Amino acid sequence: MSARSFLDTNVLVYTDDGGSPEKQAKAQGIVERCRSERTGVVSTQILQEYFVTVTKKLRVPPEAAKRKMEIFGRFNVFQIALEDILTAVDLHRLHQFSFWDALVVRVALRSGCSVLFSEDLQAGRRIDGLEIVNPFL
Repeated sequence: MSARSFLDTNVLVYTDDGGSPEKQAKAQGIVERCRSERTGVVSTQILQEYFVTVTKKLRVPPEAAKRKMEIFGRFNVFQIALEDILTAVDLHRLHQFSFWDALVVRVALRSGCSVLFSEDLQAGRRIDGLEIVNPFL
């Protein structure tokens, strides 16, 4: 996995999901490989979504979620800019993605990733050199 890889929120969330042990193991493996190979990329959007999801759905204590965000923050973290938001609107219109998924795709492209790990988008689809991979299939 030497290519820069963008990690969608669901990959990070599954690292905490003991109710889905197979997905948890796969997500933890991806995170560990991206960490050791220094190829992982997330955005500020992903970190925010992670916090909200694990504290609400998985009832992870906020302090523990914050510590985990600090660990994920060791990846390359891209901040969302106005240009990204406007381009995401175009991707939303062009590809019929939800706006939030279009924003993920936009930042993955802008950050130079060739792989986007996501459970939410169509696996195998390619957009401008970015391959969407569902690691949980």
